[in-house]
Amino acid sequence: MTAALAASDAGGPERRLAPHRDYVTVSIADQWFGIPVEAVHDVLGSQSIARVPLAPPEVAGSLNLRGHIVTAVDPRVRLRLPALDDRTRMSVVVEHGNDFFSLLIDSVGEVLSLPEDRFEPNPVTLDARWREVSAGVFRLDDRLLVVLDVAQMLAFDRLMEV
Repeated sequence: MTAALAASDAGGPERRLAPHRDYVTVSIADQWFGIPVEAVHDVLGSQSIARVPLAPPEVAGSLNLRGHIVTAVDPRVRLRLPALDDRTRMSVVVEHGNDFFSLLIDSVGEVLSLPEDRFEPNPVTLDARWREVSAGVFRLDDRLLVVLDVAQMLAFDRLMEV
């Protein structure tokens, strides 16, 4: 974390920590997302996924995580993006409600601790598909980090209702 300098009552500088939030960074179709660390349960390499008959298209299937059945969701299908070979994809297991879901991602980056005061609302130029699942953004030196709204990413079931 970086510290911000503030003047003390005695006139000298003192260190004060600015509020930060931590994000696991992942890539989907060359777009970087930040998933709040508190939502991440596991990061997995390529997994064997069993197909689930009659599941919504976004549900890639299910996988076994240490004896627990986890629903695997494909964000590329959810966001109407071109498919990618499942054998090379990783998974980030997130907790939502009382259930675990595996989000199939292209790659995982690092954990970033970002100052809350640099968090911005979604820019109007952000693709509507990304805005649909974004809680906001951070403008980093070399890229835009879209903060993933896990609840919105997993709200695909409401799209299936007629």
